[in-house]
Amino acid sequence: MHVEKAVRLTKNGRPGAAYLDFPANILSEGFEESTVSPYYGPTPPPLIYPNPSDIQTAVDLITQASRPLVIVGKGAAYARAEATVRDLIQSTNLPFLATPMGKGVVPDASPKCVQPARSTALQKADVVLLLGARLNWILHFGRPPRYSPDAKVIQIDLSAEELNTSVKSAVAIQSDLRVAVEQIVAGLKKRNFTYSSQNEWWQVLERKCQDNRRTVQAMAADESVPLNYYTVFHNLYQHLPDNCIIVSEGANTMDIGRTMLFNNQPRNRLDAGTFGTMGVGPGFAIAAALYCRHHEPTKRVICVEGDSAFGFSGMEIESMVRYKLPIIIVVVNNSGIYTGMEPEAFKNLRDSAELEDIAKITPPSCLSSATRYDNMMNLLANLVSLSTPYQN
Repeated sequence: MHVEKAVRLTKNGRPGAAYLDFPANILSEGFEESTVSPYYGPTPPPLIYPNPSDIQTAVDLITQASRPLVIVGKGAAYARAEATVRDLIQSTNLPFLATPMGKGVVPDASPKCVQPARSTALQKADVVLLLGARLNWILHFGRPPRYSPDAKVIQIDLSAEELNTSVKSAVAIQSDLRVAVEQIVAGLKKRNFTYSSQNEWWQVLERKCQDNRRTVQAMAADESVPLNYYTVFHNLYQHLPDNCIIVSEGANTMDIGRTMLFNNQPRNRLDAGTFGTMGVGPGFAIAAALYCRHHEPTKRVICVEGDSAFGFSGMEIESMVRYKLPIIIVVVNNSGIYTGMEPEAFKNLRDSAELEDIAKITPPSCLSSATRYDNMMNLLANLVSLSTPYQN
């Protein structure tokens, strides 16, 4: 009964984790499967339908907007609403952004994605359609100066507790996201609504996207050693299959990697999440690889780690080897948390210190650039590769 309740709670309402604590004697005992009542099998979660008047208000706001913006959150991925959300974007030509784990609900490669113009899009939008995304620190709480003080928010969320959080929404809709978006799309199609690409708002966003892409392309073409993040991620992305699962954590590694490593399928990205919890990457990669083994054996798992993040749980590679999980790990070493020191400066600082003073003068956010994280795998298997020059 308790197991059934835990499974039900993870699926009903807003999806999430449940915690079960088993006494030791239960863990060591057995039981007959035939004695378990069918009642305790989890049933599909009920659908929550929106208030029709709220849908009408949302449609009115979208059609009247001068500078609309859609934000796709991880709630859209959890709701498996990708087909409906893609229909919304495709049929209306609305610009959209995705939150980190909302990436792939609509492909990052879509021409409607204005991620390179994120700051401009958020600051100047007059109507924001929030699809399963929370106005927390990731979205700057929906407040000025990151948003226009006059921006109207259309919020769709499964959880009533999330409605009107941080800012008051112009219309707050508690609903299964897929159902609500289907009804909004139907309402917009009845009005033959399409947001023209010739609109001034689209022109502003496209110019900003082009400017930022040129800046990134210039940094990605820099072949000097040590390699910068943009060069690393640009070249790494060329070798990633479209449907791979990307696990990413770190400071710059996660933040910059999010903009360079595209997700074109939903639920194919795992990162440090809302709380920025470091050390979860290898464990997430193990869970993803076990899922792929049983359900999608052709899908690859790529774990992209900053050196500081990898340090929290790097020995999980032993579990990967023990369970024969085909995970590719990339450690981007910038010798610190966010940023370290140049190797020569780091060495000189430590060489000039008395032994007892090393802990005092070595910045706690600096790590060693000479650490061979790849050699950790030599403890377990001969599956290592070190890349420093651009050609590698």
